Amino acid sequence: MGSNSSESGATVALSEGLQGFTRDWSADKQTFQVPWGKAMMWIFLLSDTFIFACFLTSYMNVRMSTRVPWPNPSEVFALSFGGEPIPLILIAIMTFILITSSGTMALAVNYGYRQDRAKTAALMFITAAFGATFVGMQAFEWMKLIAEEGIRPWGNPMGAAQFGSSFFMITGFHGVHVSIGVIYLSVVALKVLKGDYEASGNYEIVEITGLYWHFVDLVWVFIFAFFYLW
Repeated sequence: MGSNSSESGATVALSEGLQGFTRDWSADKQTFQVPWGKAMMWIFLLSDTFIFACFLTSYMNVRMSTRVPWPNPSEVFALSFGGEPIPLILIAIMTFILITSSGTMALAVNYGYRQDRAKTAALMFITAAFGATFVGMQAFEWMKLIAEEGIRPWGNPMGAAQFGSSFFMITGFHGVHVSIGVIYLSVVALKVLKGDYEASGNYEIVEITGLYWHFVDLVWVFIFAFFYLW
């Protein structure tokens, strides 16, 4: 009798558990209290991490396996001022600009959560301006290599032919990300300035935009280390 009662109780508990699971599923419950927008951005950034990792790994494999001398980045990316070439000066300025933009973006997120609309929008526009400056300097770098040095994606008069293809593929893919980020920042900043998020009081989109921008900055640190300094 006791056994039957316990079996009956177990059956009831199991039935309640299934019903509860169904209710939770239909109510769109979250396992972790992470907003969907932020979760989707993290998933996108994770997938993008694999792509950049594949590019950088392929570049390192090509560079270590080629028997043709690899061009010296300090000479290739030098700029002359007063007749004296300064190694990597343009790349150093670009890196400084991008790292500084991470600071302004972090401040924008901070003021966003304080619901300070004017400062949030201003800092996001400043961040976008830094990004646009970076892209402009990268375009200048590309033109210099193509017009003055004769480097192409399929050839390189300064050494290993893979140098051109690796450089244009990696920096070009990153440059596209920065350009998209500039547009993304500008659109969100305009919406913040217009007060589109004022009614809900939710400035989470600013943090989500910041996640993307910090990712772009972090990727550049690896490109700078592996491509320009190695």
